[in-house]
Amino acid sequence: MEYRQLGSSDLKVSEIALGSWLTYGVAVEKSRSRACVHRAFDEGINFIDTANIYGKGAAESALGKILADFPRDSYILATKLYFPMTDTDAGLSHDQIHKQLNASLTRLNTDFVDLYQCHRYDEDTPLEETMAALTEVVEAGKARYIGFSEWRPEQIQSAIEMADVACFVSSQPQYSALQRIPELGVIDLCRQNGISQIVFCPLAQGVLTGKYKPGTAPPLDSRAANDQMNIFMGRFQDDASLERIQQLRPIAESVGVSMSQLALAWVLHEPNVAAAITGATRPEQVSENAAASGHTLADEVLEQIDQVLEPLIQRGPDSA
Repeated sequence: MEYRQLGSSDLKVSEIALGSWLTYGVAVEKSRSRACVHRAFDEGINFIDTANIYGKGAAESALGKILADFPRDSYILATKLYFPMTDTDAGLSHDQIHKQLNASLTRLNTDFVDLYQCHRYDEDTPLEETMAALTEVVEAGKARYIGFSEWRPEQIQSAIEMADVACFVSSQPQYSALQRIPELGVIDLCRQNGISQIVFCPLAQGVLTGKYKPGTAPPLDSRAANDQMNIFMGRFQDDASLERIQQLRPIAESVGVSMSQLALAWVLHEPNVAAAITGATRPEQVSENAAASGHTLADEVLEQIDQVLEPLIQRGPDSA
């Protein structure tokens, strides 16, 4: 496993991170969840990402129990807030930041998180209020650093320009060989301001693993076949898309990696990406994903990937 600096922080995170969206505490049984997290540590993964909204606290609670098996200084823990936890608890107001972080710390069974992230931008709360509250939790030692997820360049810029507030060190966008919207300003702006990307869905919900084949039902143990985990799937599930994605297989074989490792190596070829967040329902998936760390793709391989995927690539909100 190789490690990268997270923005302007002093955190060194594993290139492959373990996420918990739709899995631990939700759709994956306790024993298997524990096995996946333990395998992550075995593979050198030190970066664990979650959010209060995942299972309405269930993912944090599950991780809190599992992570008790490990020294607190052996891993980097990130969580998020924004989405509604109750009818009245949502957003990034001063009170919500303090309330939700305290609740997350209780569920996670820890005194602090290494990274506290705004899960989305809050249009209903002044940014000044949000940044002031985030600064307070950093100064209180409850969060070492702060980040955001899926913010637009102008929103990021507004935060950067504020004086006397904690600085963001991370951005968590959806980014993959199929979804490249962060290249429209976010990555460049972050690179210039000490902010790294920690990307989610680098495997495009598993589509880039090649497990979904045209004309064939999804494997029974896959995300697409699980009603608790397939609620956000939809794009790239048609036969034409799946046939094109299968054309990546000989490219992966030519460089001696699996299709999932090829997709993760593609994400990691961007220097501003500190880590790719991967989900796993089985320990074997954790190991396969972890093995992508350290792989460097030659320019001609990157060009071959682009040639195959070009009709499917989403480069903007209205593109394919």
